[in-house]
Amino acid sequence: MIIVLLILSVLIGVFLGKFFGDREKFAKNLLIVSAGFLITICLNEVFPEVYAGEDQNIGLWVIGGVLLQMLLENLTKGFEHGHFHHHTEGKHILPLALMIGLFIHAFLEGIPLANEEVVLTPYLTGILVHNIPISFILGAFLVKNKKFSPSAFLIISIFALASPLGLILGKYFNPNLEVYFLALVGGIFLHISSVIIFESNKNHNVDWRKIGYVMLGVLLAMSTHLFHQH
Repeated sequence: MIIVLLILSVLIGVFLGKFFGDREKFAKNLLIVSAGFLITICLNEVFPEVYAGEDQNIGLWVIGGVLLQMLLENLTKGFEHGHFHHHTEGKHILPLALMIGLFIHAFLEGIPLANEEVVLTPYLTGILVHNIPISFILGAFLVKNKKFSPSAFLIISIFALASPLGLILGKYFNPNLEVYFLALVGGIFLHISSVIIFESNKNHNVDWRKIGYVMLGVLLAMSTHLFHQH
């Protein structure tokens, strides 16, 4: 069921991007809501679980996640937080570096789900909410005349299967390592959500619209947290 939800979240985002991809403002708003959701899940769910263990150096893995995401952004060029450009010279080819960066990102997210018994945990919900705007941008990037080429379908399939593959392979890892992967992903999430939320506003004025969308994401995440507790 978890694998189905992971794939479905990507497909929903991609097809939204296919039909509404020209609305970049809509994509930005989705990203801001997802950032509010993601940073709340990090601080309320992921980090308490990570720091509940006995390893006093676990914070280094969180920092490692932040640094890893900074390196991945050399490949993705900020694709995860809405920095994308439409096609060059009419070509609709996703750069190989971008594909690799997105795959690694999604693959790592799937590993902490390997031994998950509850379906809709806050962590999984965070991934699903995060997947939709990224997939929206991916769909908008790949579509041509409201259609996807065979190569576009291949790229979408690779991205959709990255997290499920991480989940499946994660079952073969030592369960004691799960907390370290969770810390690593927590650092990745922290970096992505922080960049989206704290990106400079025009003339450094207060952007009430952005604050509103962040608060919406926070409220949705808190609702997920409370639902999970019950």
